[in-house]
Amino acid sequence: MPRALDDDNSGGKEPPGRVAGIDYGTVRIGVALTNTARSIASPLETYTRRTDELDAAHFRQLATDEQVALFVVGLPVHLDGHVGGKAAEAQRFGAWLSEVTGVPVVYFDERHTSVEAHEKLTAADLRGKRRKQRIDMLAAQILLEAYLESPEKAGVDPGGLDDVSRRRGPRR
Repeated sequence: MPRALDDDNSGGKEPPGRVAGIDYGTVRIGVALTNTARSIASPLETYTRRTDELDAAHFRQLATDEQVALFVVGLPVHLDGHVGGKAAEAQRFGAWLSEVTGVPVVYFDERHTSVEAHEKLTAADLRGKRRKQRIDMLAAQILLEAYLESPEKAGVDPGGLDDVSRRRGPRR
């Protein structure tokens, strides 16, 4: 199960407003947004990177126009749980994003989001250019949905499977 990797020092408290999910890439960046109630995540765009200045202007405008209060940047963690070079790139991007927009950033384990996005587009029979245009924003949506559903995000300890009776109440 993906897990929140809270590096924003906010103590787990999220500011009010919309949340934007970011599927970081060196060429393209997928972006998804929640509704204001933070109950639905929708794909927004696949942004093609240009220059640092143009990228900064784009993300500042996005944060303002969409009233983004928090960015969730996908962190590509290896299956064994260790953080590699791509994750370090995503963390540098997240720090840059927070700096240029003034919006806090949290990192979230994005294992399998791209695989799931590819599977969904295959099931929808999307190919070629249309598929390439949608893959990153769909991965961002999947990341954001997982973040919204994450017990760690809410500060809830899901407990182990042996804790089921305690969570349900006494047996009769």
